[in-house]
Amino acid sequence: MNAWVVLSLVLLAAYGLGATPTGYWLGKLLKDIDIRQYGSKSTGATNVLRILGRGPAIAVLLIDIFKGVAAIALTRYVYSLPSIAALPLPNGVPLGTWLSWAVMLSGLVAIIAHSKSVWIGFKGGKSAATALGVLFALAWPVGLGVAVVFLLMLALFRIVSLGSIAGAISASLLMIGFRQPLPSVLLAIAGGIYVLITHKANLQRLFAGSEPRIGQKHQ
Repeated sequence: MNAWVVLSLVLLAAYGLGATPTGYWLGKLLKDIDIRQYGSKSTGATNVLRILGRGPAIAVLLIDIFKGVAAIALTRYVYSLPSIAALPLPNGVPLGTWLSWAVMLSGLVAIIAHSKSVWIGFKGGKSAATALGVLFALAWPVGLGVAVVFLLMLALFRIVSLGSIAGAISASLLMIGFRQPLPSVLLAIAGGIYVLITHKANLQRLFAGSEPRIGQKHQ
C-alpha cells in the first residue's frame, strides 16, 4: 500500500459519510415517502422540518453536522496509525503537510457528497449542515462563528437559506481572521462557494422577495 492508495481510500470513506442520505431515509422510515417529491425537494433539515416535523428535522441536522465532523476525524485517525504514518510520501512531503491537504480534500468531498449522494441518484441536500460540521472539526472557533452568523440571520429574518448563505460567506473570512492554515482557508472558500451554488434557487427567490420564512409553505 502506498500514500496515494491510502489517500484514495480516505476520500472514498469521506464520500460515504457525506453521502449518507439522512433526510431521505427518515422520510421512508417515518412516513414511507420520498421527501424529494415534497416541498423544496431537498433531503436537508429545512425541508424535513416542513414535511416530517421538528423532531426529525433536529435529528437530520445533528446527523448531517456529524457527517462533516466524522470525515475530518476519520482522516486524522487514519494518518495517526503508525503503519500509515511510516509510509513514504511523494517528493518527501512532511506528514503534517500531507495531512493538512488530505483533511482539506476529505472535508470538501464530504460537503459535495451530501448533495450528490450515490444512494439517491446523486441528489441530496444543500450541504450547509455538513459544511458546518467540517468547519467545527477543522477549527471549532470558526465553526462556532459561522453558527452564530447563521443563528443571528435566522433570528432577524426567519429565513433558513439566508442564514446558510451568510454562514457560507463568513466561513472563509473567519478562517483568515483566526489565522488558520492555507488548506483550511482554501477549504472554507471552496466549500462556501459550493454551498452558494447549491442555494442558487434560494438566492433567486431572495432577490425576488419570495423565499419562504420558517412556518411558511414552500411554493
